[in-house]
Amino acid sequence: MIEQEQILHALSHVDDPDLNKDLVTLNMIKNIEITDQKVSFDVELTTPACPMKDMIQNACVNAVHHFVDKDIEVVPNMTSRVTSARDQVQLLPDVRNIIAIASGKGGVGKSTVTVNLAQALAATGATVGILDADIYGPSIPTMFGMKGHHPEMKDDKIQPLEKGGIKVLSIGFLVDDKQAIIWRGPMASSAIKQMISDVNWGSLDYLLMDLPPGTGDIHLTIAQSVPLTGAVVVTTPQEVALADCRKAIGMFNNQHIEIPVLGIVENMSYFSPPEVDGKKYYLFGKDGGQKLASEYELPMLGQIPIQEMIMQNADKGVLELGSQQEQSKAYAKVAGEMARQIAISNQKKNASNPLNSNG
Repeated sequence: MIEQEQILHALSHVDDPDLNKDLVTLNMIKNIEITDQKVSFDVELTTPACPMKDMIQNACVNAVHHFVDKDIEVVPNMTSRVTSARDQVQLLPDVRNIIAIASGKGGVGKSTVTVNLAQALAATGATVGILDADIYGPSIPTMFGMKGHHPEMKDDKIQPLEKGGIKVLSIGFLVDDKQAIIWRGPMASSAIKQMISDVNWGSLDYLLMDLPPGTGDIHLTIAQSVPLTGAVVVTTPQEVALADCRKAIGMFNNQHIEIPVLGIVENMSYFSPPEVDGKKYYLFGKDGGQKLASEYELPMLGQIPIQEMIMQNADKGVLELGSQQEQSKAYAKVAGEMARQIAISNQKKNASNPLNSNG
């Protein structure tokens, strides 16, 4: 009869390639069940969006066959528990990771990237929310098809709206969409603080904060008052966008802020006409995001092509990516890579702070 210790010994030879430790040491193996002809167990990954899921699953099967019994049926059940490195926090205690989606300039499609990343994460089974922190130009209500909708109050807390399994809140839900918001910096910063602290976000794996362009008061307020897991910087390939993104990266790397930049997303990378199979037109230059990532030694999370359907859906408030669309595959890749970098960052923070209870 095969013993549980034999299975654990075999699986101790399978490493998580990102965390650089074996699955047993990382306490990722759960619920081992053994019969004469079959062994099953849960592999608890750090995110349901793990891009290494299939590779780890195959490695588990091979390890048991190699070290225990080559003829037994091996069934690894791939589960997940999103990690966190937030230690005893009072602000949003049930939100495991808060990610700022930033850009140095407007017009790079940052809000579109935020919405579609949220969809891609939710499609993996993660619980996701979006806070539209672009006070002066909120576009999230339009993209969710919720213009004119208003959140409710319950127990003195604002209840986020929800669509497609994604919780969402924007200043655009609280004011008339034709009304210009003419606020000085302190008033805008105060509104952001209220949208964070006075909202019942509930339990979330990921809260994406769609920041306004630039590096102003709102950015500083969020960086100093919100326990951010990290930031993702969105750019387009041309140099004028890269120049401003360098400022955004510099802001997060400032010694008074020190928020890890999880990686770069290059939006509007190229255009592929559907009638011309495989042909790519680089309308705004080529590989600018990769050059930026290399310059700062940051992960390149992915390149998002231009696609008419996604732009039309954003204008119509339709949450639909489509599994076969080139752009939807790109967003799935970016979401997986972002989740991967979050898990790596959390593991490093938790290793340096053993008192963390949420890791």
